[in-house]
Amino acid sequence: MKKFIITIDTEGDNLWKWKLGDAITTENVKYLPRFQNLCNDFGFKPVWLTNYEIIRDLRYLELIAKIEQEKNGELGMHLHAWNTPPAYELDIVQNGAPYLIEYPIEVMEEKIAVMTDAIKSIGITPISHRAGRWAMNEKYFELLAKYGYCVDCSVTPHINWVNSKGATKNAKGVDYSDFSENPYWINTDSGKILEMPVSIRKTHKFMLDNTLSAREILRGAYRAIKGNVVWLRPNGKNLNSMIKLAEMIAKSQSDYIMFMLHSSELMPGGSPTFKTENDIENLYIILKDLFKYCSKYFEGMTLRDYYSNILKRIAEAK
Repeated sequence: MKKFIITIDTEGDNLWKWKLGDAITTENVKYLPRFQNLCNDFGFKPVWLTNYEIIRDLRYLELIAKIEQEKNGELGMHLHAWNTPPAYELDIVQNGAPYLIEYPIEVMEEKIAVMTDAIKSIGITPISHRAGRWAMNEKYFELLAKYGYCVDCSVTPHINWVNSKGATKNAKGVDYSDFSENPYWINTDSGKILEMPVSIRKTHKFMLDNTLSAREILRGAYRAIKGNVVWLRPNGKNLNSMIKLAEMIAKSQSDYIMFMLHSSELMPGGSPTFKTENDIENLYIILKDLFKYCSKYFEGMTLRDYYSNILKRIAEAK
């Protein structure tokens, strides 16, 4: 059976509104057990890709320890460069949040070491990772391998982030337009990393979702001609598109589908997308329908277990 991999970027509240110097709150931690319980109901095992402010929240530590102990999910690393120690003053000339790859390599390494040590201090050795703002390069992969990471899920096929500015002169996101949709190995001097791209597909099928205004129907028709880029990433009105994507992958050669969401999107007002309690209730209706459909074709698995299975198959083939 193909694998259903749930990845949650586990971070502070509504960071879309955050600006350098602002305090970061973590009240969304209170809303995470509901999502974990929903996953448990379907036998799915979310990967909580966790950043610095969340790994310091005692409520979260209690939750993730229970999840790991019961083997109902995985704790991985998600690094936001701007608030992970050590502090380092960049020459800021743009309004974007800084990417880790904008820092000197020695500062990049120190930040990765801080996050890794913080996770290890609670008795868990992380092997999975997603970059803050999706930005990776060779130096970053080299450092991840050096610190024992084995799986990355930062690549977003068909997505070009070059218009997402960093903080320093000319800093911008990565263009993943032509990257593979399927897993591949990245070789570094410190070891191999398995890259598992987020499940994003480009299709010319007409995707008609829950909004039926004339303008949106015309937009949908235009996107079908140009090519729809579809994620397994809920926005409150894209259930039909996500189910069509799941159906597409279930019939393809791909052996997994990867879902993504931010932890703060599980809290009313924690994101620009889900602002009210009604928005959250609607999100859970969508999640239940999506999970019910996916459970027919996919079984839950963490990134850690997927990686272990890959190594086992390689060993058996020798």
